[in-house]
Amino acid sequence: MEKIAESRCFGGLQQRYTHRSEALDCSMNFSLYLPPQAESEPVPLLYWLSGLTCSDENFVTKAGAQRYAAAHGVAILAPDTSPRGEGVPDDPESAWDFGLGAGFYVNATQAPWASHYRMYDYVVNELPGLLDGLPLDPARASIFGHSMGGHGALVIALRNPGQYRSVSAFAPICAPMRCPWGVKAFSHYLGNDRDAWEAYDASCLIRLAGEQLPLLVDQGEADSFLAEQLRPELLREAADAAGYPLVLRTQPGYDHSYFFISTFIGEHIAFHASHL
Repeated sequence: MEKIAESRCFGGLQQRYTHRSEALDCSMNFSLYLPPQAESEPVPLLYWLSGLTCSDENFVTKAGAQRYAAAHGVAILAPDTSPRGEGVPDDPESAWDFGLGAGFYVNATQAPWASHYRMYDYVVNELPGLLDGLPLDPARASIFGHSMGGHGALVIALRNPGQYRSVSAFAPICAPMRCPWGVKAFSHYLGNDRDAWEAYDASCLIRLAGEQLPLLVDQGEADSFLAEQLRPELLREAADAAGYPLVLRTQPGYDHSYFFISTFIGEHIAFHASHL
């Protein structure tokens, strides 16, 4: 693992690393913010998963999260959203909602995607193993994300009891089996067996959750993707049926952009810090 960038930010360090990923069989980058408290003791860690078309850099340059991470003494790690590089397949029609920048945080089982598109394993298993030697406390970790990354955060937290202390999301894809983005991605990555899709659908997983993590979701009411792609009402229905304590907040006037994220990112970091 090689550090390729570092800048001082709110008394801490915004860093960027590159490494060879075994899970994805390619070179990958991730960004890491270390708050000033990390200079004297290991700090808890927040994983941030970004949405469609993003890389590891969108969140760290647009969300304004470092100010709040420094205040609460938490680190934030932001991985890329898909495998990259020579030999990694992309959408044959060059669409923005599939392929490069759109890994959907699943382990693909279908050719040609299965050899590289294993973002679930990358986030859950490989990334934590790369952090030895950094001033982080791996026993105190939480996860959050936006849109496709919100879907990833919910799925990963629900499937891995004991690994995270809390989970939150901005405008997540709540029921990918029942929206065009998810159906397109799952049919290509996972094949046509819809039973296999349920392992990556938060509205299915929440009914079977073996652990009830603190869960916060913010959704903008002016989000152009709300009705067709995001469908938070299906997550609410599933949580109510399972007795899962979901906090789902709708925010009047807010859209799907980083203006929305930057408005409420401080509240999300405070939410996680209270559980870390």
